[in-house]
Amino acid sequence: MNKSLLGVIDATTSHELLEPLMSNRSLAAVPIGGRYRLIDFILSNMVNSGIQSVGIFPKSQYRSLMDHLESGKNWDLNRKRDGLFFFPASGVDEAADAFCHFSHHLDFFYRSSQEYSLISNCFTMNTMNFQPILERHIQTGCDITEICHEGKSIEMYILKTSLLIELITSRQQTGFLSMKDVVARGKSRYQLGRYEVTNFTKMIDSIDNYYEVSLSLLDPTIWKQLFVGDQPVFTKVKDEPPTRYSSGAVVKNSMIANGCVIEGHVENSIIFRAVKIAKGTVIKDSIIMQKSQIGSDCLLESVILDKEVKIENGVVLKGQKSSPIVLQKGTTQGALMNL
Repeated sequence: MNKSLLGVIDATTSHELLEPLMSNRSLAAVPIGGRYRLIDFILSNMVNSGIQSVGIFPKSQYRSLMDHLESGKNWDLNRKRDGLFFFPASGVDEAADAFCHFSHHLDFFYRSSQEYSLISNCFTMNTMNFQPILERHIQTGCDITEICHEGKSIEMYILKTSLLIELITSRQQTGFLSMKDVVARGKSRYQLGRYEVTNFTKMIDSIDNYYEVSLSLLDPTIWKQLFVGDQPVFTKVKDEPPTRYSSGAVVKNSMIANGCVIEGHVENSIIFRAVKIAKGTVIKDSIIMQKSQIGSDCLLESVILDKEVKIENGVVLKGQKSSPIVLQKGTTQGALMNL
């Protein structure tokens, strides 16, 4: 049973409301949780469910995603048979639908030995085992099983690989553009089933949603639902030294990744790898991404700093929890810019 599922990650989606974090990367590669990317959760779920062949289909801005995934070694997918397959949208119109993108790589589906396929988006955060869902799908005899949470689709589907190939190749006749489209308009043609998951599940589709979900990870009850001992979330391994805390540093209810230098006050925040926070600086309710540098005597509240942002001395940035301030990758913010 373990080898009978083919993993297909549809990474063609782009959410406009997440645009500040997607100017240099695809949605799948958006950093979250101090050391992860969004795609890590679905990819880890697939691997933990015994899936050994996974195809990833990004549309644009995929260099960062390729750098993160590399050969798939960190997910045990660098295999001689099956493994991780990356299918960029080379020669595909930017406006093309998911099935059109899949159609340019039909050989992947024809060559697969897995009888069933799991189609998933790249931006849902949860922990689940797909084997019980596959078993339910087979038992019910449905054509397509849609996975849901609290009665709403989380855009994950199980179906026979042969049916998926049929949907891709007949898209011009049927007008179906994606699995979501098939489920919405194909009720008269296909027998549809639903499988409800009950644990922590969030779909990241806006800055406000990203901010809220990120800080919710500081709640131990939520963290334990997402990071389960026998179902680890894998990510790219980076060898960095432990974080160094100065004698005057204060850290409260925060997540601090490796390689940081903390000299100031950090509260209710998530700090990614290799971030430097100087003396006299206070950071609250914020998300600071990798290699950002924050000068002395700054005040940052309800902000999101993308990677490699530099905050000069004395800067004050105060957003709202309902509308955090976002600084894009590589930005420099000086005190005079606040005036």
